[in-house]
Amino acid sequence: MKLMVYSHDAFGLGNIRRMLAICDYLIQAIPDLSVLVVSGSPALHSLRLPKGLDYIKLPCLGRDGSGQVSAKFLKTELEETVQLRADLILSATKHFKPDVLLVDKKPFGLMRELEPTLNFLEQAPFSTQLVLLLRDILDTPAATIAQWQRNGYYEAIAQRYSQVWVVGSPDIFDVRVEYDFPPAVAEKVQFVGYIRRQAEQRSREAARRELCLDVQDRLILVTPGGGADGYELTHTYLNAIAQPALQHSSYKALIVCGYEMPVAQREAIARRACSLSQVEVMEFSDDLLSLMNAADLVVAMGGYNTTCEILSLEKRAIVVPRTNPVEEQWIRAERMAQRGWLHAIHPKQLTPQRLALAIQQAIAPNAEMVAAESSIDLNALPRLARLMLALVPSKAPKRSSVVYPQRLSQCLTPASL
Repeated sequence: MKLMVYSHDAFGLGNIRRMLAICDYLIQAIPDLSVLVVSGSPALHSLRLPKGLDYIKLPCLGRDGSGQVSAKFLKTELEETVQLRADLILSATKHFKPDVLLVDKKPFGLMRELEPTLNFLEQAPFSTQLVLLLRDILDTPAATIAQWQRNGYYEAIAQRYSQVWVVGSPDIFDVRVEYDFPPAVAEKVQFVGYIRRQAEQRSREAARRELCLDVQDRLILVTPGGGADGYELTHTYLNAIAQPALQHSSYKALIVCGYEMPVAQREAIARRACSLSQVEVMEFSDDLLSLMNAADLVVAMGGYNTTCEILSLEKRAIVVPRTNPVEEQWIRAERMAQRGWLHAIHPKQLTPQRLALAIQQAIAPNAEMVAAESSIDLNALPRLARLMLALVPSKAPKRSSVVYPQRLSQCLTPASL
């Protein structure tokens, strides 16, 4: 079976990390699965890629804080860069002949660069099932509905896509209702739950040893995700630990700035941390999950992947979500904070004093936390594998050869799809 994955890549690392996690599981679960990822993410070469997966690197597009897209590295016009990307995607599709094309987030791709490929597949001499993958939340209902109506996304899904897989739960956010999906789109939606993440490269003990932590040491991990807009969070944290509420705290801290934090900002954080013996700064880690597992408290932004990791590892967490250019992170953080799974601070309310107080409360010996792992559905990956096999039954291996790794599947039965 051949799977081609299109990963939206204009801002941050979230999309490509999520898609690679899915691909990794599918390769383990489905024998002889070949996966070709098409993405412009500049971090692809730095991430751990599973055997059975290869990728085509597209020229990078970047998106600024206002949502404007431009060529990130090439000195070319946006239109010609998008055309180049579209040509590469189309050529890859023609030659790879995928059984399934899994499209991340945008039915026509970024800047409609997938449209030539979708048109080709309607008349292609081979059959390809089109599947749209959506995270749990895209943006506010008003903004999302307007964008989908303006770009013809509802019609595209109804006419071109076989299914829509949502890596989320309708109990937290039902995209069918919130985004006013018409019946022809709503009937294609499959909620698969959130993605369970586990630290497998290093144990908690091994990660703590590498960080030179003693058994009694307590660690706060500060991670702004990809880091492109993470300076405010990391800077505020450094100011927060100087507040009276934390002056006598014995906690150590590790700040992972992120692959995309501007160099000048990263250097400013490092210089500030030099005078703080309890703080270490790291530019980037390809094993952030192990570092999170080693921590006792996580201070982070509220992206999908980070949230799944926090919930999977049952970590105490303070989340300061991004609200521009979309409000997805705040909506997610607010709804999960209401359930007691994490503590959320709106970025407009972020101050060193407020963050220090939240940290003080979170690290208090009597601090309580609701165990989200037992309350939230984290079984997306085995469900995605079953859905993939059901899409192309003629290419599916014998049932006895399909493996659903127990570390993630929690022994799901077929009926739980």
